[in-house]
Amino acid sequence: MENDPNPGGASVFQHRSVLLAEVLEAMEPVPPGLVLDATLGGAGHAAALLAARSDLELLGVDRDPDALVVAAGRLERFGTRVRTAHANFAQLGDLLDELDEPLVGALFDLGVSSPQIDRPERGFSYRFTGPLDMRMDPTQELTAEVVVNTYPVDRLTRILADGGDVPAARRVAREIVARRPLETTDDLVEATNAGTPAAVRRRGNPAKRVFQGVRLEVNDELESLIDALDQTIDRLVPGGRVTVLAYHSGEDRLVKERFRRADRGGCSCPSGLPCVCGSTPEGRLINRKPIVASEAEVAANPRAASVRMRTLEKGRRAS
Repeated sequence: MENDPNPGGASVFQHRSVLLAEVLEAMEPVPPGLVLDATLGGAGHAAALLAARSDLELLGVDRDPDALVVAAGRLERFGTRVRTAHANFAQLGDLLDELDEPLVGALFDLGVSSPQIDRPERGFSYRFTGPLDMRMDPTQELTAEVVVNTYPVDRLTRILADGGDVPAARRVAREIVARRPLETTDDLVEATNAGTPAAVRRRGNPAKRVFQGVRLEVNDELESLIDALDQTIDRLVPGGRVTVLAYHSGEDRLVKERFRRADRGGCSCPSGLPCVCGSTPEGRLINRKPIVASEAEVAANPRAASVRMRTLEKGRRAS
């Protein structure tokens, strides 16, 4: 996730990459070859990685065409070492197969970027008046307006509870339905406040979680993440690494479970005892507990406060 001091700029991706030193350290041991940045954004991590390792090439992917334009300019100095693609997580496997090069590393910096949040016309933020959009890829059809105005109460409740960890999710969902049609972000904020108990509102702005849940649904972020991790881990060479930066519990939980399954290889033996079931791990966890931002980094960039970073190294196949 990145920081934009100029929220009015339609094509400005001034950025402060989160956990930059930690990402570089995680990727330092990978062999020469191709690195995938699956969430290229402002290309902060990508540029630093290419500068640090002259033996690496990059495939930079993003759903946002604006981000790709800016990233291409920032990465121009690396010449033919860089290729970019406008694509989503579901297309990663096909892109990598087309290149047919050894994949030695992958980075997923999840969530919405600060330049996207800070542009009211994108509709991501409850802090600004804007349309109910929330699409990371402006070319896709599904928008937040469709979600909040057409989904039945039960489905709305589920996406708010599962994606946003929204307290009183059903009450909020019912209020949204009762106020249809909703047209702006302000309409969604008002429905959220009306459906949220006062005790919950005193703990913080409830719209933050509601907007998160709707955004995850619009962009199919959780389901597509599972598939993307599977495709990436499968294509990594032995010794290759995948690093994920997650910013909320739902994302981090999925990453933790997928990496743990790769580390155990489907082993059903009791934890702490030697494996006797013959399972072969896909890889090994580089950090058993997630890496978080330092106090200094959070002070400089408050949006780093919730980040959790995990890294998996691909293991060697059994002979």
